[in-house]
Amino acid sequence: MKLNATTIKSILPPETGYSLIWDDDLQGFGLRVTAKGGKSYIVQAKIHGKTVRHTLGKHGVLTAEEYRKRAKTKLGQMAEGRNPVAEKRRKKALSVTLTDVTDAYLESRRTRTGKPLKDRTKKDVRYHLEGTFSDWKDKPVAEITRDMVLSKYRSRCKTSVAQANQAMRVLSALLNYAAATYRTPEGTRIIQDNPTEVLRDANVLRAVAPKKSMVPLDRVGEWWSTVQAMRADPALTPASRSAADLVALLAVTGLRLGEARSIRWDQVDGASLHLVDTKNRTDVRLPLSALALEIIQTRKNKTPFVFPARSGKGHLKDCRGQLMILTEKTGVEVTAHDLRRTFRAVAAKVGVELWRTKALMNHKQDNDITLSHYADLSDVRDLKPEADRIADYFEEQRRIYEAGNVVALEQRA
Repeated sequence: MKLNATTIKSILPPETGYSLIWDDDLQGFGLRVTAKGGKSYIVQAKIHGKTVRHTLGKHGVLTAEEYRKRAKTKLGQMAEGRNPVAEKRRKKALSVTLTDVTDAYLESRRTRTGKPLKDRTKKDVRYHLEGTFSDWKDKPVAEITRDMVLSKYRSRCKTSVAQANQAMRVLSALLNYAAATYRTPEGTRIIQDNPTEVLRDANVLRAVAPKKSMVPLDRVGEWWSTVQAMRADPALTPASRSAADLVALLAVTGLRLGEARSIRWDQVDGASLHLVDTKNRTDVRLPLSALALEIIQTRKNKTPFVFPARSGKGHLKDCRGQLMILTEKTGVEVTAHDLRRTFRAVAAKVGVELWRTKALMNHKQDNDITLSHYADLSDVRDLKPEADRIADYFEEQRRIYEAGNVVALEQRA
């Protein structure tokens, strides 16, 4: 039959599956009818010896005559060897946006050990998508150019070089993922060259000096004395005392903030601490010095966490308030991560070997092939003497500082 408004109305749906009705006047132009009554206009032709069928649209959106005109155009293109199905797939592949890639990356990306990305990593990626690259969120990644990357990097550097570098590392990872994952129907990568390479090719990446801030070794006694006085202050609220204890534990263990604040009671076994799925994606058993154990034992409470949240369930999030008070009282401004550097400096001061210090801090030992491949660093409880030696330094310096203050007061009197 000739497909028109009248004949199409008379076509009944098949009992199952679908049926194809071809137009008598225009070869290759037809109607697809499903068992549920759905009707769509189609064209079909052979391209390079292979039958290709392409859907023009649903019945009722345009008239049959308008679809017939489109069918003539499409069939002419197919006769020239153009495959509308492949072109549609190619267009879809090339339209994948930065948001699409980010969602897929965060959902499926795994580390070298096969584990999903950590929440902190996901948060950083989302932060830059919503911030640094907010104007690119809906842009197809195939349209991100080297010039765009260069301009974005220079602009971000005006605010923060460190954040600009991190943003470009995130973008590079996302575009590498897109290049490896998304293909055109012909199998060609939608991204041939990662445009972030322009930063290295043009030698424009700016260096960020590594942070070296920590509690100066000649101020450790004063600073630690102030921490202990803060912990003993009866006026502190339970939440503030918890944060003060967290500061103290960070200093004498070298733990990362995320590791320390989330410690559960079931992770504390005698004089050791069991960390699970750390930043290095490993589990490790660490020794607790006598001082660290005392700090933890004073925290006895009925929650699952050594440092419970200020309100509700969960654990304490940070200790910035107490660190700010310590800055006001001592003039020493440090962050939670600076205390990790302080721990390492104290360890060197008391003669603890670097690899042992790294083991106590659960720091990667990649530069030492023997240690990273042959030594079992998942259980370093035998390093308790070293942990005690480091913690004792804090107490020794406190006693020296406090003794000096007493002498000074007596002399004034």
